[in-house]
Amino acid sequence: MLEQNPFATDEQLAERFGVSVATIRLDRSALHIPEARERIRRVASDRQDELRSLDEQELIGRLIKLELNRYAESELTVQPVHVFRKTGIVRGHILFAQINSLATALMDADVALTAKAELRFYRPVRLGDNVRARVDVIGEHGDVVRCRAVSQVNSEIAVQGIVWVHKDPANLGADFMDEGEAR
Repeated sequence: MLEQNPFATDEQLAERFGVSVATIRLDRSALHIPEARERIRRVASDRQDELRSLDEQELIGRLIKLELNRYAESELTVQPVHVFRKTGIVRGHILFAQINSLATALMDADVALTAKAELRFYRPVRLGDNVRARVDVIGEHGDVVRCRAVSQVNSEIAVQGIVWVHKDPANLGADFMDEGEAR
């Protein structure tokens, strides 16, 4: 299971295999499998490029993969601060922020800003869920880059859409007139 999802927590493994968290930790230790944080760190250190347009702490979620001007992936584990107390459902701006910061992060530019976003929310995301987001560059027109964005929880699409990112915000109004020009 960890080969397929190296980000699975001890709690998720325990639930999946119907054993206690303590059993998972003992087995993981005996098999010399590091805890989730270390597995995440190892995957993140394998990424090929470094962030330019923002600092890693400004990214919403943990950066997993990054190829500047091509694609980026991140993962966000939903915490109590991300959800409405009454329902336990993630606030929409958190899911947008994960995608938006990832789209900005993937730009090979010193400064990048969102020009426009069209996202559709398909399913509620709840406390404890792991949201995996991927943003791919699909087109470019001048300094405006068009990106496809998808967020998933357990292979189910939660959010999907298009984000346009401007690599030179000084010319934002001049270059970006309508969605057709960025295709």
